Amino acid sequence: MRQHSGSPASSGIGVLDKAMTVLHAVAEQPCNLGELCARTGLPRATAHRLAVGLEVHRLLARDGDGLWRPGPGLAELAPTAHDSLLEAAAMILPRLREITGESVQLYRREGTQRVCVASMEPPTGLRDTVLVGARLPMTAGSGAKVLLAWADPQTQRTVLADALFSERALLEVRKRGWAQSAAEREPGVASVAAPVRDGAGTVIAAISVSGPIDRMGRRPGARWAADLLAAADALHKRL
Repeated sequence: MRQHSGSPASSGIGVLDKAMTVLHAVAEQPCNLGELCARTGLPRATAHRLAVGLEVHRLLARDGDGLWRPGPGLAELAPTAHDSLLEAAAMILPRLREITGESVQLYRREGTQRVCVASMEPPTGLRDTVLVGARLPMTAGSGAKVLLAWADPQTQRTVLADALFSERALLEVRKRGWAQSAAEREPGVASVAAPVRDGAGTVIAAISVSGPIDRMGRRPGARWAADLLAAADALHKRL
């Protein structure tokens, strides 16, 4: 059975957090009540009550097989959503791709996973393709190191238990302000990443350049860290 990947952040409002857990689980893959309980860890009665309530508000719906799936209410709300990070990325990522000639991505952390929220690839040549919406582990890769370096201590402890890097590596990332990796997330792929901060200075995302090791080298930071930091600063100023 496929497990729900990543948990939404806690607001401290129990019923709201549980409802969001249900929404995230169903968004990952349509499911019946038993599968919903397995993914969320919620008691059967609680999961059923929340799913039915979300169905009443049209945030969930059931298909012909009786499986819950995202409902039409989500699509109706989506056009009014405003994401300043993605709006800023649309202005900054094309230039970074042009400078580097490599794939560029923007990641956000969700629980113990990172989600690609923006991605652009070079028009030609071998490339590292990461689709928007892709969920990647936080245990490998430069983007993971950046997001984990500024994550809360509990998340750090949880991820570091299975990570391909150490707590010392995270200290180094915080010290120099960027991270790099070579053949860590995927064989033959190298990447370098930097933190993106909001107006208050909080790290909210990681911007990354990735490509074949043959082009990027085993120490891609030496080549692209300065341009990446400039792009991260440009995003920060737009936020």
